[in-house]
Amino acid sequence: MTLSFFDQFMSPTFLGIPLIALSLALPWILYPKPTARWLDNRLLTLQGWFINRFTQQMFQPLSPMGHKWALLLTSLMLFLITLNMLGLLPYTFTPTTQLSLNMALAVPLWLATVIIGMRNQPTHALGHLLPEGTPTLLIPVLIIIETISLFIRPLALGVRLTANLTAGHLLIQLIATAAFVLLPLMPTVAILTATLLFLLTLLEVAVAMIQAYVFVLLLSLYLQENV
Repeated sequence: MTLSFFDQFMSPTFLGIPLIALSLALPWILYPKPTARWLDNRLLTLQGWFINRFTQQMFQPLSPMGHKWALLLTSLMLFLITLNMLGLLPYTFTPTTQLSLNMALAVPLWLATVIIGMRNQPTHALGHLLPEGTPTLLIPVLIIIETISLFIRPLALGVRLTANLTAGHLLIQLIATAAFVLLPLMPTVAILTATLLFLLTLLEVAVAMIQAYVFVLLLSLYLQENV
């Protein structure tokens, strides 16, 4: 029973072929594509309004050089939100519970922001490693600490997304199992547990959206430091 709780995080296979590639391609199929008509339907209008508002809020503090990342980060935001939301459906697999996938998204994008900063303004980028006015004796220690914190950033991005989604899925399964077991024994307690499960599911929907937003927001902040 204990091991079965973690079976939901195993990548599904069919005839020995991992199906994670199919689950990663599914979000792009669900979104409607813009048409050449003068007037779009309500769904396309709502989708365009959401993308425009998100892009405006995300890139307003950035310099015009950082606006080149708008398409990439907005697409990543929609991609992560869709994967997280689809993972809440029954009998589905959530790819973003895999640390390897999250690190594969976090490390290249974080590294790209660092490379841009070192190429465009190396003095300013290296200046983050040593705050102004640091006492002479603390300079070596602070440089080591700031360097470690710099390299921990992509790890924090991947682990944060993985840990929040994994904990939520485990909690939902534990409470659902408790409600199912208690139903024939204590129906009243089972109903209260099912109510708690419903509220937790609503919370997980919010967490799925917030974590995708936080992932992209932190990347934009890293970009803001380097452009």
